[in-house]
Amino acid sequence: MSVTQQQVLDSLAKIKSPRGVALTNANVLSAISASDGKVFFSINVDAAEARAWESVRAEAEAAVRGIPGVTTVLVALTAERKAGAAPPPPPQPSRGTPGVQPVHAHKPPQGGQSPMARQAEIPGVAAVIAVASGKGGVGKSTTALNLALGLRDLGLKVGLLDADIYGPSVPRLTGLRQKPELDGERKMIPLRRFGLAIMSIGFLVEEETAMIWRGPMVMSAVTQMLRDVVWGTLDVLVVDMPPGTGDAQLTLAQNVPLKGAVIVSTPQDLSLIDARRGLAMFKKVNVPVLGIVENMSYFQCPHCGTKSDIFGHGGARHEAEKLGVPFLGEIPLHMAIRATSDAGNPVVDSEPDGPHAAIYRAIAGQVRDQLKGVIAAA
Repeated sequence: MSVTQQQVLDSLAKIKSPRGVALTNANVLSAISASDGKVFFSINVDAAEARAWESVRAEAEAAVRGIPGVTTVLVALTAERKAGAAPPPPPQPSRGTPGVQPVHAHKPPQGGQSPMARQAEIPGVAAVIAVASGKGGVGKSTTALNLALGLRDLGLKVGLLDADIYGPSVPRLTGLRQKPELDGERKMIPLRRFGLAIMSIGFLVEEETAMIWRGPMVMSAVTQMLRDVVWGTLDVLVVDMPPGTGDAQLTLAQNVPLKGAVIVSTPQDLSLIDARRGLAMFKKVNVPVLGIVENMSYFQCPHCGTKSDIFGHGGARHEAEKLGVPFLGEIPLHMAIRATSDAGNPVVDSEPDGPHAAIYRAIAGQVRDQLKGVIAAA
């Protein structure tokens, strides 16, 4: 059953804003995306009233979930301080609009808790690790998936979360296209392939859809994919992060106590400069760096076996030694890795006895060894 934007608007018209105005008349709704049972929109409010609007966001999400044919809903609450806004006024006797607290009530307490105080474990998940890169195009998603498969081959129960909101690659890398189902508590059930529990924002939107999301929407989406998914019992949840050092990375670090991060880089200087930024960010938020992987380390001719250092060689190893973090290994630029990734059959699973699968498993072994004490022994 197809869901239309008008059906969504009709359901939202029944929700009242904190000032008692119908949500559809409150001038806070973004454009509504409704396609194939998936509905996405944001509620954009002033930062001073964000707390008063959170219950409205929850009501709106529940109302849209009740529309026949709706399978997935993501409602993000975005809150921004208006440009040039004056500081909050001192407390005044309450005579304002019912349901909206005075602006001063929304001020964080002086010397308040660190954002890291909001961290909470994901039930059933022993360790969450991030696979990150300072820039795009270095093969991070391919590395994340094959690392997850390598951990699986070591006897661990593994999940993979594609948190690359702007460019989710996991649907293509795994060949998965179906939408996740919901359990009795309306939580998403991850898809399964290769013995992994897999979730991606790419399962919820079309491949060609441009994800033009502001920071708060990204943060809301990452939080929902962490908390509103039935991950079950896992030794390790591998999170494929978007490139860079932005909202998604900080949201993950603030939401769950990450047990470590793997940085993926190519050997060239430009990639290493960005990798340093990634390392610095994780250290700043007290996330252990499990090590650096040098991807596309060299090109090996499939005909004669000759190695060519197209992007240079050894830069990531040198950087790891310089920064005092483990160097996890070198992955070649090879057509077999590219072809199996494009076909949705990653090399660790499709060619388990090959040399490239052995490299990924060796990297996985080093990651597992650093997580001992956190995960059950395989």
